[in-house]
Amino acid sequence: MLPDIYTNNEKAKLKKLGIRNIFDLFLHFPTKYQDKTRIDNINDLNTDEFYQIQGEITFANVSYRPRKNLIVVIEDSTGSIQLRFLNFYPSQVKQLILGEKIRAYGAVKSKSLIKEMIHPEYEVVKESTTIQKYLTPVYPLVSGVTQKALIKMIKKSFKYVEENIEFEDHFPSLNEQRKFPDLVNAFTALHFPKKDHLTDHMYRDKIAYDELLAHQLFFRGLYHQKKNFQAKTIKSNDKVCQSFISSLKFDLTIDQKNSYKEIMTDLGKSAPMNRLLQGDVGCGKTIVATLAALQTIMNGFQVAFMAPTEILAEQHFVNLKEWLEPLKISVAFLSGSVSKKDKDNIYTHISQGDIDILVGTHALIQDQVRFKSLALYVIDEQHRFGVEQRISMRARNLIDKKYQAHQLMMSATPIPRTLSMSYFADMDISTIRKLPPGRQKIKTKLISDSRRKEFLSVIKQHCEKGDQIYWVCPLIEESETLQLETVQNTFKELELFFTGIKIGLIHGRMKPSEKENIMQKFKNKNLQILVATTVIEVGVDVPNATMMIIENAERMGLSQLHQLRGRVGRGSRESVCILFYGKRLSSLAKERLKVIYDNTDGFKISEEDLKLRGPGEFLGLKQSGLPSLKIADINKDQYLLNIAKNDAEDLIKKKDKGIKPHLQRWISNYLEITRA
Repeated sequence: MLPDIYTNNEKAKLKKLGIRNIFDLFLHFPTKYQDKTRIDNINDLNTDEFYQIQGEITFANVSYRPRKNLIVVIEDSTGSIQLRFLNFYPSQVKQLILGEKIRAYGAVKSKSLIKEMIHPEYEVVKESTTIQKYLTPVYPLVSGVTQKALIKMIKKSFKYVEENIEFEDHFPSLNEQRKFPDLVNAFTALHFPKKDHLTDHMYRDKIAYDELLAHQLFFRGLYHQKKNFQAKTIKSNDKVCQSFISSLKFDLTIDQKNSYKEIMTDLGKSAPMNRLLQGDVGCGKTIVATLAALQTIMNGFQVAFMAPTEILAEQHFVNLKEWLEPLKISVAFLSGSVSKKDKDNIYTHISQGDIDILVGTHALIQDQVRFKSLALYVIDEQHRFGVEQRISMRARNLIDKKYQAHQLMMSATPIPRTLSMSYFADMDISTIRKLPPGRQKIKTKLISDSRRKEFLSVIKQHCEKGDQIYWVCPLIEESETLQLETVQNTFKELELFFTGIKIGLIHGRMKPSEKENIMQKFKNKNLQILVATTVIEVGVDVPNATMMIIENAERMGLSQLHQLRGRVGRGSRESVCILFYGKRLSSLAKERLKVIYDNTDGFKISEEDLKLRGPGEFLGLKQSGLPSLKIADINKDQYLLNIAKNDAEDLIKKKDKGIKPHLQRWISNYLEITRA
């Protein structure tokens, strides 16, 4: 809350800037500074640089040709300069008169051998006028808020904090240890710095460190908090494991085996597992999760398996049924499209323990879903779910409420190291790096939209050889602003061109039964080309598909492009991914296409994606419920992140009293999240 030192008008202005309290105001840092700490000689001025000058007005006149201008010339002991005002008020004409001494600040321009400043800031110099001791901040603004008004409010805030002794450091010993200034001094130096402050990074580093420390305390606090809960211990049965593996058509890779061991070690403990299983597209994460689920069920407990989209959840359901039903394991499916009658039936059987593993979408976290003995839940593409959604799965047991379920999350978007240290610091991580043997390397080709029609004949040749093709378009309906190809138009165009070739269409607005029918036809080779939106981005597995064509590839993110490309190359035949791009490419779009063209390693692509987009966009923080960084940059501040992580661990071990107020200061919604 903002204190009453501000007027209602000032509070309204701060609200416009998204500022709710004084701490928010202090975090609203300047984007640049003006140097008004000195007066420069007019004769020493260079063009295209900013200066503060002072002199006596020797000429002042309003001219009307070629347009209305107020021309003022001022002179000091070294020379003269012209000040030009294109927009001015009558009061300024009366103020800027011969003999008046003024001080001006602005950029110097050159016009016909005359130096001038256009629309400089200025003030009339009086006996009481002093030189500023500090650099003048320039803040990001919104309509209705001026620099002058904001600076006034910030100065008022510093006075209030000084008088009320607010914003004390919660961990003063760490300032001494890390050679940081205290918090208020750091804020002062960043809002009203002396010249030497700009080259001294300790003030900014102090704020960034405090923020990173709050994040580490938050995530590591969640990690340690889970260790205080109880979970059912899952005993490993090697005989069951080996029997299941021998029934598969493939062998596990070393990475798969190691990840499975790490998971089983966690499941054997009485504290809830919180593990992320990460690996590139098609590396075999699902089979590892299935092994963990099998062991859990063999111990007499239930498993939940959640995916972000219906098409991916359905594919998991089909695979798990195929693998587990021969072992007399009951597998059921739940999503928003399931009929009310079937939903009620599932609610009853899951609470009675008749269903061993329930596969589904967000529908699994509805209040009506109550398991009899849930001991493990698996979340695929975990970054699509918010923290609150993931945590809400913990307490889904109808019986034995003192126990929480083990949590295994999977991601085909590998997590860069800096992110795993920050936003994923509340979990342990298992990694599958190597793809299963037999997977073909996918060739990637970049082709301009202008060559699209001539390329259709090449695609026809692929179809005549019996190959299957994905053709992905970003939009369902026409958009005048984006001017993107749509699935409907593309589908019609391809039907006209490829006579005699069977083409299917799938998109997110179709009914689940329609989507399932189309996908089944494609899997069974009854369709050769599948025109689709990005609903086929994850999870869909058609080994005979050897070509992925992506329209308007420049509009998509790196992770999405890599996921789509990973839909092909799943069989023994060579595969290719064609990226069509538009005429006008932004520098960011060019960089993205270069990265995807040069790299097939998902880990490398994730690192580059993080550099290009930053963690906020990479993680989708607005939707995820995760606290986002305002000041620190995990790419640039890795040193600060390392020490913050170590310090957070020490503070948590000591149960330091400063942890809670520090979190309340930096992460306003942390209590709501941790209570979930």
